[in-house]
Amino acid sequence: MSEQAKFLEGSLFKHITVMSLTASIGLMAVFVVDFVDMIFISMLGKAELAAAVGYAGAILFFTTSFAIGMAITTGALVAQALGAGDEELARRRATNTLIFGVIFGVIFAALVWMNLRPLSQLMGASDETLELSVNYLSIIVPTLPLLVVGVIGGAILRAHGDARRAMMATVWGGAVNAVLDPILIFGLDLELTGAALASVAARLAIAGFGIWPVIKYYGGFGRPKLPEVMIDAKPIVAIAAPAILTQLATPIGQAYVTRSMAEFGEAAVAGMAITARMTPVAFGVIFALSGAVGPIIGQNHGAGKEDRVRQAFREALLFTAIVVVVISVSLFLLRDPIATLFEAEGVAKDIVFLFCGPLALAFFFNGVIFVGNAAFNNLGHPFYSTWVNWGRHTLGTIPFVIVGASLYGAMGVLIGQAVGGIIFALITLLLVRRVFAKEGAPKPEAAPFRRQARLMQLMHHRR
Repeated sequence: MSEQAKFLEGSLFKHITVMSLTASIGLMAVFVVDFVDMIFISMLGKAELAAAVGYAGAILFFTTSFAIGMAITTGALVAQALGAGDEELARRRATNTLIFGVIFGVIFAALVWMNLRPLSQLMGASDETLELSVNYLSIIVPTLPLLVVGVIGGAILRAHGDARRAMMATVWGGAVNAVLDPILIFGLDLELTGAALASVAARLAIAGFGIWPVIKYYGGFGRPKLPEVMIDAKPIVAIAAPAILTQLATPIGQAYVTRSMAEFGEAAVAGMAITARMTPVAFGVIFALSGAVGPIIGQNHGAGKEDRVRQAFREALLFTAIVVVVISVSLFLLRDPIATLFEAEGVAKDIVFLFCGPLALAFFFNGVIFVGNAAFNNLGHPFYSTWVNWGRHTLGTIPFVIVGASLYGAMGVLIGQAVGGIIFALITLLLVRRVFAKEGAPKPEAAPFRRQARLMQLMHHRR
């Protein structure tokens, strides 16, 4: 067994817990700063600023999803190579996914940057709120390649089981943002521009601290060789295309929700923006779970330990249930102080109270989808993730939001979104059972390597 394939033995629940908690600390370091951003912006007493952050957040989620898709690809390929005992292949795959991630990150960021105004209008922004949103985004969006570098570095570290260093990359990014936010927002009176500049500095820190440990402790990256880049293009694209499509479904669904909420006024959008900032802080462990359980499934799948793959999936669901219940009870008990902290009144307060009640419990079903997607991506069925996420954020969002809004107004928008999530969580479980029960499931070889291995055997026999 490779010394770096540490998930092939030991307690799976412990591996899941350690990986998820450390990864969530890194995620929450960034999201807590976003949370503080919203507090600072709320303290400015301008509803249009909070609304602008809500509109901009949906578009930033769209660009961040590209980076997450590349991280999923990197983690799956590197973990499978390590599980199969091929550390040189793992290093090569890390190098080539980074190359593809940066190139396509630049292209994607450029396309979004050139269309910021129509995208913001599509979200429902208008007049002064539109201008604020566009200005805020025009500063942050060009730094997407930096974020891609950082999250790919973190994915490589997690694939090696080094959750602590992966965590610290985003912790340092969050620290940079936390220090600069009050200085730029209040000290220099830059308001949203200050928040955007602090985010840029944070992404620089995440990129640096994400890549440096890979270079120092895990052999870094190889010199790119065109033949190897071309060989790796196929498995990279095979996972990256559906993984990115999967991730893009979420912001597109959220964009529809934002636009639907805009029908009820800027106070409703501001309330939704508060819950959007609270969600990753409260449920950072669940958001981290997909990236945390992926390397565990990937290494065991690469080593042919399919029983441990199934067990990892079951224990990840148990972990999800425990976390969601604990967090939901905490939010319910703190709902009044939270509303007061954000100076939420009227419909905004109603939305915060709804989030701190039944909607928090419903997040378990999001967790089921996250764990299912990790299983699909690491077991050679990435398009199942794509189907589930796009279904969840189209058929599982639009009709339910329409009905919810007509019945319960602004709060019905979020209720409808949650109901759709429950249905698609059940669909995810059915698909996972199908994958596990499928005859001829890959044994010792990881899925991306199987076809190449067969081709090499064929060539050998012909010789």
